[in-house]
Amino acid sequence: MVLAETTLMPDLRCQYTNERARNPRGHTTMNGALNGTFAQVTSVHYIIIALNLLLLLLARPILERLLVKREKRQFDFQVNVMRGLNLAILAVVCYNAFYASNEGANGLAFRILSILVVLYLAYLTANIASYVMRRRYGKVVTGAEGTAISDTYHSRMLTLVISTFVAIVALIAIIRIAGYSSLLEAGGVVGFVGVFLALTQAAWAPDIISGLVLLNSDMVSEGDLIELDDPPLICRVFKTKIFHTVVIDIINNHRVMISNSRLRQQTIHALSKFASARGLREKLIFKIGYDIEPKQVRKLFNDAFQIACEQDNSALDETHPLEIKVLETGDHAVEWGVFYYIKDVQSLVGMRQLLTETILHTSLDQGISLATPQTHVVTQQSPAVT
Repeated sequence: MVLAETTLMPDLRCQYTNERARNPRGHTTMNGALNGTFAQVTSVHYIIIALNLLLLLLARPILERLLVKREKRQFDFQVNVMRGLNLAILAVVCYNAFYASNEGANGLAFRILSILVVLYLAYLTANIASYVMRRRYGKVVTGAEGTAISDTYHSRMLTLVISTFVAIVALIAIIRIAGYSSLLEAGGVVGFVGVFLALTQAAWAPDIISGLVLLNSDMVSEGDLIELDDPPLICRVFKTKIFHTVVIDIINNHRVMISNSRLRQQTIHALSKFASARGLREKLIFKIGYDIEPKQVRKLFNDAFQIACEQDNSALDETHPLEIKVLETGDHAVEWGVFYYIKDVQSLVGMRQLLTETILHTSLDQGISLATPQTHVVTQQSPAVT
């Protein structure tokens, strides 16, 4: 026995020495573990990872092509949603490839991955459908922000139909992936979603329907100039969205958001949809005393109109003469109406201010007062002291 142990010891020592020389720091064991880990990653995993990395890098240019022109904050949010889905898919794919590859199609990681893929494809499909419908049935609008394709009634309606169909298909797919295979279980999930939509329909349904009605009427198109009564506002339509309309107050130069249902309920003056071939006709009202002869008043307005037309930035249409009418003969003054046409509807407020100021300066030069005359004097006598 002692001889056998003595004989085996040199062989064991030589084997250990050779192994130590080949792998002084245990690299063979580590490499074996890594090779075993990466051996679980299939070509499908590599394809999904590469595709997600590519979509992650191209998220911004893809959405710039598909989405309409919008604010930077909203666009960045859309890009972050798309990139967030990509990152979630990457995380689940890596987990499934390296740690849960033996779970199979019924594993939790595979189900989460499938749900994320369905959400991503539904989101991308809805945006592509919106882009195609807008390109096919939209309207080209040229405004201060440049040329863009805006939604019309047909493009918005078809987009809603396709998006609803995509959402229903995605919901059914997610229910099936989550394991609700029986009709009773799936019907319960769909019924819960239906009850939620029915309870909240008062908050979103009127705005959607009103938005479609406004688009179909073609009275509130993007880029049009409109005038509202409540609140009194002259504005340009910036964007008609699903639930609200964004307008630009051209006097104060800021954006105003109005719900589609409220916008539909009030009176809208579509200034860009003028009925005459001459263009938009505007009116200014002045009250001048009876001591000024009508020919002097007409000369005042015509002279001021000619001066205003000679301005470099004037959008007044000088091809059509000024129309001067007596609107009312009151107790204290004559109410005169000055009617004129403008070339560019977007310059309505500027031309109104320009012509009013020019009439004021001309009246001062000609000695005509634009103030309403006071034909009686009210005096207050102190009571007699007894």
